[in-house]
Amino acid sequence: MARAWQPCQEIPLEQMSGGVLARRWPHLGIGALAPRRAAASGWRQPGSLAHSCRLGDNAGMARDDVSGDRLLRLVLMSVLDGARPSGTLEWVSPVIPVVTQAAVGAGHWASGRRQRALAAWASAAGFGLVAWGLGTEAPTRAEAQKNIEQQKDLWRERGIEVPATAGTQTPTARQRSRYALIHLAFSVVGLVFGVRSGLRNPRRLTVLAIAGEAWPAVFYVLRVPRAVQRRRPRIAAGSALVVAGAVARLRAASAEPLR
Repeated sequence: MARAWQPCQEIPLEQMSGGVLARRWPHLGIGALAPRRAAASGWRQPGSLAHSCRLGDNAGMARDDVSGDRLLRLVLMSVLDGARPSGTLEWVSPVIPVVTQAAVGAGHWASGRRQRALAAWASAAGFGLVAWGLGTEAPTRAEAQKNIEQQKDLWRERGIEVPATAGTQTPTARQRSRYALIHLAFSVVGLVFGVRSGLRNPRRLTVLAIAGEAWPAVFYVLRVPRAVQRRRPRIAAGSALVVAGAVARLRAASAEPLR
């Protein structure tokens, strides 16, 4: 009596055509040689369930890659959307670039570098619109996290495996105050160095100057269509102005090189 096939088990030789020959002509040694040759070479029947299990493992890895790509795209969209500042100290991050570029523009204008000043003021206007949009159009952090969890639940209903969100410990009031003071200190230092760097760089149009303006501009280039899709006109217009300011800054570096 033939054994029933088990998951991930090879088909026995007796159930193949070679097994029939081995029973009819036992003196040929077909049934004895085939298993030894298969064991020695490590060859498996291409139609066996073991081969199917290997294909199933590859399909599982592919599903993991797809779920990882979906989750990465979801996180990227959440970053592009931004979050509404909930307190005074949280407004420091979106406001610092506005003050920095406005001060840089004033310094260039006082030195007679008109194109550099206009480029900096265009960036300041763009950052200002983005900050305004974050305060009026962007979701709160709780809403953003809720949207992420809803999207993950929808994927789970469709059979897509996504990792669960790890629980986070709520910081105490003392810890929040300490983090806020550290963030404020770094922001003030960044403001001072940003104004100093903006007045001295880029000295002229070089590859390094283009690379320095390109990486932040790419983020705002991606933010424009996302804001348009989500119907957030202030964030879309502000992001476009930031990109225009970066381009104008490079043109000004070519027209007004610093000595």
